[in-house]
Amino acid sequence: MRGSDDRTGELFSYVDLEARVRPDHPLRAIRGIVNEALTALERDFAVLYSPIGRPSIPPEKLLRAMLLQAFYSLRSERLLMERLEYDLLFRWFVGIGVDDLAWDHSVFSKNRDRLLDGDIAAKFLSAVLAQPRVRRLLSSDHFSVDGTLIEAWASMKSVKPRDGSGEPPAGNGRNAEANFHRQTRTNETHASTTDPAARLYRKGPGKEAKLCFMGHGLMENRHGLLVDTCLTPADGHAERVAALHMIEPRADRPQAITLGADKAYDAEDFVNELRSMKVTPHVAQNTSGRRSAIDGRTTRHGGYAVSQRIRKRIEEAFGWIKTVAGQEKTRFHGIDRVGWAFTFAAAAYNLVRLPKLITETG
Repeated sequence: MRGSDDRTGELFSYVDLEARVRPDHPLRAIRGIVNEALTALERDFAVLYSPIGRPSIPPEKLLRAMLLQAFYSLRSERLLMERLEYDLLFRWFVGIGVDDLAWDHSVFSKNRDRLLDGDIAAKFLSAVLAQPRVRRLLSSDHFSVDGTLIEAWASMKSVKPRDGSGEPPAGNGRNAEANFHRQTRTNETHASTTDPAARLYRKGPGKEAKLCFMGHGLMENRHGLLVDTCLTPADGHAERVAALHMIEPRADRPQAITLGADKAYDAEDFVNELRSMKVTPHVAQNTSGRRSAIDGRTTRHGGYAVSQRIRKRIEEAFGWIKTVAGQEKTRFHGIDRVGWAFTFAAAAYNLVRLPKLITETG
């Protein structure tokens, strides 16, 4: 007998979200790790909110929703709220009921900005890594570091002379044509009016200059998880300065540790600074018309070759953060907001990989 195509509405709903999500769904394991980390941040959340007034969106639900935005490559809060309206899996993960209305996208964005004040992204990353089942996966002896460019949410037309002498583009309309031919623009003389913190940076010889920030990651070498991140203005020395900043807390121990890096870190002052902190510099040698700061004392050991092989895995993390999590071109302005999003995306990357790693290691 053929079934009827009639559509009827139900007066009452008896949908159990827990029953609608299959027991082996990957988000189940991730949600357990996330909830444990959010519980550890209870006091940090309490400091950010007043004890009186109208209740806002709970920060736990905010962060769970933002994780879904990274996992499923949703490019805006408007699309996230639309998905949350009809997707039962999203509702279950965030922790709202079937009959609850999704939040307005502008209200969600306004509440999300509050989390910037408490540096919640970095604390969330630390809370995930501090869990016993996660901590045993991490190496405390061997690390790798690298940097990647994050394109700013600003156009090249917004780059104007700092002294205010720039003329507006000729033509009509809000996006008039502009001709920058034969104009010399540098970070010392020009700045973006849209995001003054962004800097002009050229990735390599023959490449065009873009308005960028530079994101930095520190990876442990055992399983390739990111253990620290930071974001700086884009400049030629930022990678080495950020690497020293991130490795220094982990070097405060009697036993020496190693740090793998690419040729951009092969500078004598950087290598000497690492050695003074009892960090063995497993830096790739740069011998292109110059003398490398890394000699046979380091390269003769087998561990050097191992570090050079494993350090490239940090590119997997950067690739996921920039493509899946949508951080290749940021949607935010300012170092604080862009850095918050970059760190949170790093935490999301770890969460995607942790369930499988925990299962494989027992």
